Amino acid sequence: MTTHSFALHIPDAELEPDPLDPAQIVSGRPEVAGKVLWESADGKQIRGIWQITPGVVTDTEADELFVVVSGSATIKVEGGATFTVGPGDMAVLRAGDRTTWTVHEMLRKAYAINL
Repeated sequence: MTTHSFALHIPDAELEPDPLDPAQIVSGRPEVAGKVLWESADGKQIRGIWQITPGVVTDTEADELFVVVSGSATIKVEGGATFTVGPGDMAVLRAGDRTTWTVHEMLRKAYAINL
């Protein structure tokens, strides 16, 4: 993790395995990897990269803005919208959103989370 200004080529960034809670997996065998690149001193702001292989998973979201670098997924927000994201798409998720992610092809995103 870095504490200074930086630039990074997201497609080539090395990520670390981040196993899913088995209770989140609806179908398939999705695997997750990620890397926190920057975190505020108080831990309330996080910037990083996250990746997931195909499958269907559920999650409860944080306040997040992300941009998809590669891959695609359909995200269904319980009681709200369903949208499909792919390379170049930006999405915003609200804290507490309960989501179901159907990952069509390995998805990699850069994200900014506020806790």
